[in-house]
Amino acid sequence: MIDDAGSPPLAAASDGALFRRGSGGLVDRSRTIAFSFDGTRYLGHPGDTLASALLANGVRLVGRSFKYHRPRGVLTAGPEEPNALVELRAGARREPNTRATTAELYDGLEAASQNRWPSLRFDLLSLNGALGSMLAAGFYYKTFMWPASFWEKVYEPLIRRAAGLGRAAGEADPDTYEKSHLHCDVLVIGSGPAGLMAALAAGRAGARVVLAEQDFRLGGRLLADARLVAGEPASPWAASVEAELRSLPDVRLLPRTTVVGTYDHGTYAAVEKVADHLPVPPPFEPRQRLWRIVARRAVLAAGSIERPLAFVDNDRPGVMLAGAVRTYINRFAVLPGSRAVVYATSDDAAETVAALARAGAEVAAVIDARGEASPVLASAAARAGSRLVTGGAVERVQGRRAVQAVDVRTGAMGSVRFDCDVVAVAGGWNPTIHLASHQGHRPLWSEALAAFIPGKLPPGLAVAGAAAGEPSLGGALMAGATAGLAAAGDCGFAGHAVDIPATDAETVRQSVPRVAVAGRGKAFIDLQHDVTTADIVLAHREGFAAAEHMKRYTTLGMATDQGKTSALSGLFVLSEIKGETIAETGTTTYRPPFDPVSFGVLGGHHRGKAFRPTRLTPTHAWALEQGAVLVEAGAWLRAQWYPNGGEADWLESVTREVRAVRTRVGVCDVSTLGKIDVQGPDAAAFLDLVYANTMSTLPVGRVRYGLMLREDGFVLDDGTVARLDDQRFVVTTTTANAAKVLQHLEHALEWLWPGLDAQLASVTDQWAQIALTGPRARLVLRGVVDPQHDLSDAAVPHLAARAVTVIGGVAARLFRISYSGELGYEIAVPAGHGDALMRRLMDAGSTLGITPYGTEALAVMRIEKGHVAGNEINGQTTARDLGLARLVSRNKDCIGRVMAGRPALVDPERPALVGLKPVDRNQRLRPGAHMIGEHAEAIAASDEGYVTSVAYSPTLGHWLGLGLLAGGKARHGQRVRAFDPVRHGDVAVEVCDPVFYDPAGERLHG
Repeated sequence: MIDDAGSPPLAAASDGALFRRGSGGLVDRSRTIAFSFDGTRYLGHPGDTLASALLANGVRLVGRSFKYHRPRGVLTAGPEEPNALVELRAGARREPNTRATTAELYDGLEAASQNRWPSLRFDLLSLNGALGSMLAAGFYYKTFMWPASFWEKVYEPLIRRAAGLGRAAGEADPDTYEKSHLHCDVLVIGSGPAGLMAALAAGRAGARVVLAEQDFRLGGRLLADARLVAGEPASPWAASVEAELRSLPDVRLLPRTTVVGTYDHGTYAAVEKVADHLPVPPPFEPRQRLWRIVARRAVLAAGSIERPLAFVDNDRPGVMLAGAVRTYINRFAVLPGSRAVVYATSDDAAETVAALARAGAEVAAVIDARGEASPVLASAAARAGSRLVTGGAVERVQGRRAVQAVDVRTGAMGSVRFDCDVVAVAGGWNPTIHLASHQGHRPLWSEALAAFIPGKLPPGLAVAGAAAGEPSLGGALMAGATAGLAAAGDCGFAGHAVDIPATDAETVRQSVPRVAVAGRGKAFIDLQHDVTTADIVLAHREGFAAAEHMKRYTTLGMATDQGKTSALSGLFVLSEIKGETIAETGTTTYRPPFDPVSFGVLGGHHRGKAFRPTRLTPTHAWALEQGAVLVEAGAWLRAQWYPNGGEADWLESVTREVRAVRTRVGVCDVSTLGKIDVQGPDAAAFLDLVYANTMSTLPVGRVRYGLMLREDGFVLDDGTVARLDDQRFVVTTTTANAAKVLQHLEHALEWLWPGLDAQLASVTDQWAQIALTGPRARLVLRGVVDPQHDLSDAAVPHLAARAVTVIGGVAARLFRISYSGELGYEIAVPAGHGDALMRRLMDAGSTLGITPYGTEALAVMRIEKGHVAGNEINGQTTARDLGLARLVSRNKDCIGRVMAGRPALVDPERPALVGLKPVDRNQRLRPGAHMIGEHAEAIAASDEGYVTSVAYSPTLGHWLGLGLLAGGKARHGQRVRAFDPVRHGDVAVEVCDPVFYDPAGERLHG
């Protein structure tokens, strides 16, 4: 017996067979496996789902509803389940919101109910049900309005505590996830009768076939119905087809794989649950795998989803879909109840009546909602010895935590009560058309089927079987074979027609739409979100009468459910209120993913350190040999400084490196700078459009500093452009913005000016680039560049670009550019030669005092020269702010030019770049300090800017900095205070020109 709490007596449940039939089904009775639910141990068999095993043990109450915390049981037998959401596993592997109907049972599985406190049987928040009239649709928007101050401190914390389904693990997931690519000729989605025949026809034709099935067993409805195919039971026939498919060399079967999205150009996303059916994934195996499947043709054979019916208290444990009832009986050998009432709007329910009778259940009544008697349903009721009520309707369920009886409205006899413990509802079937609609194609309403069917399809996709509205088994087999053969033919494979196996006789009479039965109490449309018929009425009354508006106002069909069991039922109610047909009312939009997808599988290996793998420079091994201190710079690991023995701290090392560059020669790996190859007849015109200054006038063999603006007029990045020939340029970017600039250029070329004939390629990783800087740089360069090349000042002047060979014939590019203000070159060689080039440079400069320097010394020298970097190009500065207004050409258009001229951006009082020197040269400046007037009060209202970059200058012998100061250009010579309340700093500073060193640029020319 099942008590009102929905749980059987513990002793009876412990053998795992309270409601398990003695024979039949597809579970492996030779093995028994143990699992637990809410701490109680139960037994099941391989081949069970968690839902079937719980039902076999008589467990009916499995969860609480989202809003009202009403008791809920299993409604379905597949991925459309809105009720039986549980937490699986424990600790770091805990996973909430898993459907018990799809969770494959394994030995040791730990499951827990969710959304209840303190227990599933006694949930204090079930008091919400008594407040149902206050918690209707739009409750949050209307209730928590006053006082406004309560929202953040009182209302929101309480709502967040009460809301949500399940608990995240709270620890790092110990499992791994993968992403893989798969190419095929024909992708078949679903392995029911249509899917198996489609795969068989295409596979026999020689096409490369992938068959994806979300279940752990192939067969679809063939596993659930007691039908005959080719003279044998359907499930063995499905197994024989599966065996043939496995024998075909170019057919790949992917069980436990759900296709979750349809995208452009024949691309499909699928999630394979590789090890979800195991306690712990095997070594070197992921838990889940995300497939990117590219198919020349695809056949959608995803079947159909049964509709529930709305009546008062239709959410009680024991109310189930009729198709699910026979699935549990035929596939899992589980009897969901001992006394049933079948409530139907279609002849399909006759199979459920027959299945219940064969399994030994008493069918108390068959309620046919149609006014016209159905011979098929009448015959099934007569064979089962049950009472047939034609034109009747279930009005209300009796029972609190489980079904105990139903009140049925009959025509002449009024209301009759039937005792029962399971109500099988058959409201008709909806084709599973979600994937056919993911590219924005709207489905079509079929009056004949009383359901939506696919409309315009994505290119290359065909729909077959029940997903296309074909209700019969024989028709599904035929449609699948035809679609598979046609798909293979479209790919160039000439196959032969597949013999269609005979099926037993069937009578198909489509259901009629059934609008909810009115009554006192809650009749649920969306069981996952507690949306009732009254909520839809309220939405219409308050002006949310469009299908999409009603969906959002009531939350019907949102989140993990995607409206699988509720969307059409909600439209039935809405259309009746509006006095329209379903076609006139319209439908909502289906969007990917079809089924919930974990963040883990979306991220794949890209988590932790692998989220952005650390990239190593070509000279990384050499830098380690020198004892370099490394630092992460963007995605790269770079040398920060090179300590020498006896140096007290980093500042002493950096000071030595700067002095070496200024007086002798230094070498630095700058390979991390972004490098983009731009080619084509319109390459110069394109660069003019994306750079603020003009690039089309740049002569071949020359380099120009370039400034790039965003569309809003703010500076995006700076760098250099070198012209290698008439139609080829190399663009360099800052290290941090390399990917961002490439994205910006690709967008401009593909969307803003698609008519331009130019191509882009990122070549950052293909070239090692080493800076050689200092008064002796040319002497060292002569030791590595092959002797036939002239390196004189006349042959390679400042801002020259030359093709040379180095270290005995290695092709290289030589750029005469300098970031430090000294005579400087950058030598670019293929990345594989970078290490050798660095070692040869060190050898060539060994007698000239060559010194490696890192990013800290580089920063010191750029601040001394007043060069801006990421601290100043922070997304909030314009060319004018940075003193680079002269670079914005007035003779051409470019991205951001017009927006940069907005009044607020040319205001003379905007913060502009300035240099800063401490009045007391012994004092230290710190970045981030706020600048306030010399005698101003240290409050926010006095803030006039901030210090962006600071460095100790060995050249000048004191600290100096750059900053953004209001009206800065006109304030040279004034004094302000660099106030740093966090680090207790308050330093008087002199505002000056940002170029501290060699303002005339004489040293650049050597």
